[in-house]
Amino acid sequence: MDALEIARWQFGITTVYHFMMVPLTIGLGLVVAVIQTLWYRTGKEEYLRMTKFWGKLFLINFIMGVATGIVQEFQFGMAWSEYSRFVGDVFGAPLALEALLAFFVESTFLGLWIFGWKQLKRGVHLACLWIAVVGSFLSAYFIIVANSWMQHPVGVQMVNGRPVMTDAWAVFTNNTALVAVPHTLFGALAVAGGFLLGIAWYHLWRRRHDGIDTVDADGRAVAGGANIPGRDKVDYKVWIRSLRIGAVVAMISFAGTAVTGDLQGKLMFQQQPMKMAAAEAACHDGTGFSVLSVGNLGSKNCNDIVAVIEVPGLLSFLAKGDFTTEVKGVNSLLDEYKAKYGTHVPNDPIYGDRAGQQIQYVPVMEVTYWGFRMMIGFGGLAAFAALLALWVTRKGVVPQSRWIMRLAVFGILAPFGANAAGWIFTEMGRQPFVVAPNPDASGIDQVFMFTAAAVSPGVSAGEIITSLVVLGSIYAVLLVVEVRLLVKYTRGGVVSAMPELAQAHESKKRDDDGTPGAPGEPGGTDDVLAFAY
Repeated sequence: MDALEIARWQFGITTVYHFMMVPLTIGLGLVVAVIQTLWYRTGKEEYLRMTKFWGKLFLINFIMGVATGIVQEFQFGMAWSEYSRFVGDVFGAPLALEALLAFFVESTFLGLWIFGWKQLKRGVHLACLWIAVVGSFLSAYFIIVANSWMQHPVGVQMVNGRPVMTDAWAVFTNNTALVAVPHTLFGALAVAGGFLLGIAWYHLWRRRHDGIDTVDADGRAVAGGANIPGRDKVDYKVWIRSLRIGAVVAMISFAGTAVTGDLQGKLMFQQQPMKMAAAEAACHDGTGFSVLSVGNLGSKNCNDIVAVIEVPGLLSFLAKGDFTTEVKGVNSLLDEYKAKYGTHVPNDPIYGDRAGQQIQYVPVMEVTYWGFRMMIGFGGLAAFAALLALWVTRKGVVPQSRWIMRLAVFGILAPFGANAAGWIFTEMGRQPFVVAPNPDASGIDQVFMFTAAAVSPGVSAGEIITSLVVLGSIYAVLLVVEVRLLVKYTRGGVVSAMPELAQAHESKKRDDDGTPGAPGEPGGTDDVLAFAY
């Protein structure tokens, strides 16, 4: 097997896995900050419980995200050394700012938030979380700046065959990044919204299944209490408000991703027209958008692909903002790419055995075509489910059906799927370039890099396979650990994040029995590490 293909598989697998943690961390962090702000302003017990419960899950995911993200740095040096040399003079600034500024701020103030519940004033403690959330936003911004430069290189000049940053402002205000950042943040909020909705639905269903909550003659919920720690009337408020907050966040975030996604699509039509043509399986010039096409999407010649359902004018609107401008298809673009960038891999030692091979400018259309539709489909499905959940629970009651509950829980995966599909579409659609050319740049100063030249020349296929197996095994273990932790603390409810509720319950039982309580018991409110772990 070719080392290049294995290296691409390795990077794709590990990066997609890491990216699953990122949107939940960013989105859930913001939601928790808002909920704690509500507690700070109102003093209501349910908001405190919500802050600690959702904060617990947020911390679990954050820690796993850090652990899985470390591998990304090693991959650049191990399997992609030529790529690292090529982009190093540009990536140095944003990646350094991400690590030394954004992540440092995020982790430092998150630590203060974890251990500062009793030590800091309430306002200062809340400010720590908000600063950590802003740090996560900055971290996302700097990473997206680097990635956007790969999609649309600006602000550089070629010096001795390598791009050197000459205009930092152009790099940090790249229009590709300025559109991708809000799109990514809205996508992260969609994940957080679905996460709240699914878990809250499960707990409301369990309370009703256990007979804690009942329904009155008008079909409205009657919150009850049980002789179980934390299963009181306040607990009901925790879950019904979490469900509604999650549903509203999910719907708002879908609208945001739709608007920013439209802007991003229009930029892609300008900057990477082949990617968008492949996403639509548009072989020929035209104005119609294919809702569904049939044929061999894997064929290098897409002439046998036929649009079964097509909306006239919609492709022009997505690309140009009108309904009449003709958009170039794959066949027309293929001739342009060959004329600009050549028909075969350059005869250069850096390409190794791949030198002289014919360049395939059309990305894998199965991935771009279905990835584009999965991104929109999963996102729309999550938003519709959120709207439906608000309607179904308008009286504060969830259906007793176990299957609907399971569907709500599995629905958590829909926005994750939309985020993953969007990322895969964006990165796979850029092929065969690891740094896509800027179509507006002059031919003399054109900056681009074929993926075939990016892989480390001194690393064999066997070595990359070995690292893939090792890293895949480590990631599998981490996946099991994270899922088990999330499931454990989700099922445990608020008490899993607030052991003081269990202590208070036991103290009340002892008081009722006439037995004095023992202060300072393990897991009590004086245990500063209880919430952190």
